[in-house]
Amino acid sequence: MLIDEIKRTGIIPVVVIERAQDAVKVASSLLAGGIDFMEITFRTEDAWKGIRNVSQNCPEMHVGAGTIVNVAQCKMAIDAGAQFIISPGISEEVIEYAMEREIQVIPGCATPTELMKARAYHITLVKFFPANVLGGPAALKSLHAPFKDMCFIPTGGIDKNSMKEYLQLPYVPAVGGSWVCAKEDIYCGNYIKIEMEAGEAVRIIKELRR
Repeated sequence: MLIDEIKRTGIIPVVVIERAQDAVKVASSLLAGGIDFMEITFRTEDAWKGIRNVSQNCPEMHVGAGTIVNVAQCKMAIDAGAQFIISPGISEEVIEYAMEREIQVIPGCATPTELMKARAYHITLVKFFPANVLGGPAALKSLHAPFKDMCFIPTGGIDKNSMKEYLQLPYVPAVGGSWVCAKEDIYCGNYIKIEMEAGEAVRIIKELRR
């Protein structure tokens, strides 16, 4: 199951692709560093092209689409080869569209009401965003208390220092973050740094899970 693969990896880098031709190079750098998941965010026009390029050229990479806020984006992402869909909030239309196509959907949930909506669809893995603004690990502990079956992927304001505090929680299989492949590094072609950041994140996760 995809959730098992996500837990094994421990991190889903959030990737902003301004130029579609950069996507495969970013994916290759992440793989070289030991990360085989990436979320290409739908904040740019070339996002779907980047997903398509990775899907066609990097079969070992689990590539998904992030910041999906409507069905049109969801369709575009799935048609391009996205293996999972991540939304910043709850969209019943997006959830139903992805589920009908047997694509893992990870909606954003920040309140008990949103968690209850997710559970109504038998979803037990959600995104917690923006994690740093919403209270961080302390907020997750409070949210998890009445929802023992829920797991969270916190995203937003997380870096290699703060990720440890999140990953120590048993109901956090992975964190999301953009520091591993910063937009500036992608634009400048600094792929060695991306590989190094990926490797460092993997090292931290392995130490935590010994």
